[in-house]
Amino acid sequence: MDHPDFRVDGKIFATLGHPSDGRGMVRLTPEQQHYFSPADPEVFLPVKGAWGRSGATNVNLKAATKNALVRAIRAAWRNTAPKRLVGQLDEDLEP
Repeated sequence: MDHPDFRVDGKIFATLGHPSDGRGMVRLTPEQQHYFSPADPEVFLPVKGAWGRSGATNVNLKAATKNALVRAIRAAWRNTAPKRLVGQLDEDLEP
């Protein structure tokens, strides 16, 4: 695959340039996908097929706001990262 991807612990949680330039993909849960897609249907669209049914979501980067992207990328990272890393992040963010 010739597009950049973002990984945590060796697992992909987001990509750029797929399925085309100006688009990306984030690994959401199906529940998160149902939240993001209706809230911003011009930005978030389930990937076709089984991957989409499991939460893989295409992102129209040109139409996305910074806030929407940050929320989706954070969710995708948390979904993919091992619990120990998520716990460390939560500890680091505590006041």
